[in-house]
Amino acid sequence: MDKPQREPLVEVRNLKTQFFLDEGTVHAVDGADFTLYRGETLGVVGESGCGKSVTARSILRIVPRPGRITQGEILYHRRSRRNGGDVTEVIDLTTLDERGPEIRSIRGAEISMVFQEPMTSLSPVHTLGSQIMEAILLHQEVSNEEAKELSVEMLQRVGMPQPRRTVDRYPHELSGGMRQRGMIAMALSCQPSLLIADEPTTALDVTTEAQILQLMRGLQSDLGMAIMFITHNLGVIAQMTEHVIVMYLGKVVEEASVDNIFYNPKHPYTEALLRSIPRVGRKSRERLESIKGTVPDPYNIPPGCPYHPRCNYFMPGRCDVIEPPLFDVGTEHRTRCLLYGDPESLKTTE
Repeated sequence: MDKPQREPLVEVRNLKTQFFLDEGTVHAVDGADFTLYRGETLGVVGESGCGKSVTARSILRIVPRPGRITQGEILYHRRSRRNGGDVTEVIDLTTLDERGPEIRSIRGAEISMVFQEPMTSLSPVHTLGSQIMEAILLHQEVSNEEAKELSVEMLQRVGMPQPRRTVDRYPHELSGGMRQRGMIAMALSCQPSLLIADEPTTALDVTTEAQILQLMRGLQSDLGMAIMFITHNLGVIAQMTEHVIVMYLGKVVEEASVDNIFYNPKHPYTEALLRSIPRVGRKSRERLESIKGTVPDPYNIPPGCPYHPRCNYFMPGRCDVIEPPLFDVGTEHRTRCLLYGDPESLKTTE
């Protein structure tokens, strides 16, 4: 039986997002390419500072100043009903005014985001219910009473204890897990096509983290939405995602199914990340492997492959000269490494 055709939801093409600072220019996202499919979960993994969160903010067009998108496309496949049928229009989000009505109609309604630390995202002087209501009233034509009832229903749906009482509480009156459930309720209040989750369980204990991950899986199944899950936790990636991109210094260095990432990694950076995971059965006296060196200074990125100063497979005269493109190394499996391509056919960087 043939597999159903996967439908693209967001296509990111050669995306470059830069920050223009007094010290120099930071290439936070440097030519990222990937596709998010409708109803699927994409994992985005990498060390801190590799461009994961800036990529997500670029999609929502909320990159803080002095950063801005300088190149590339973010193609959003918006589905709507016209004349009794489904119609899909493709919108390049990079061409929209970041404060204009069109992106505001998409942001929060069709593409929503759950941030890493809810206390910095929730207003301390407004109740949780009023903040969820604000999102509903902005995008739906309902009364205040209907919006409050929808807020209670959403809190109940995300497993919030005593939702009718909690809707009138302030963020500081809630536990970390309850605040995160409130953030998820706010993000899903308009039933988006895409939920971007930026390390949503980092500040939570292990038990609460498991509950939040299970909740997100269940809501995805109920609502049919896609999830872009950003994390440095490869255990969460294994549990939550079908497809994974690995980022390093603003570039996608490997893209594959979650099984290929764990059982058939190609890029040396992916291999190094996997070797640094604690494993059941490892002797307690054995030291965890670490990736040698540190992430380079963003103002002084090395020439050639940016990972070459830390790479166990470094080839002098090649890796420090040639910037590799993404090579196809299998079915829906690409990697940015000269071990898998012919450098003679590539132009050297100056």
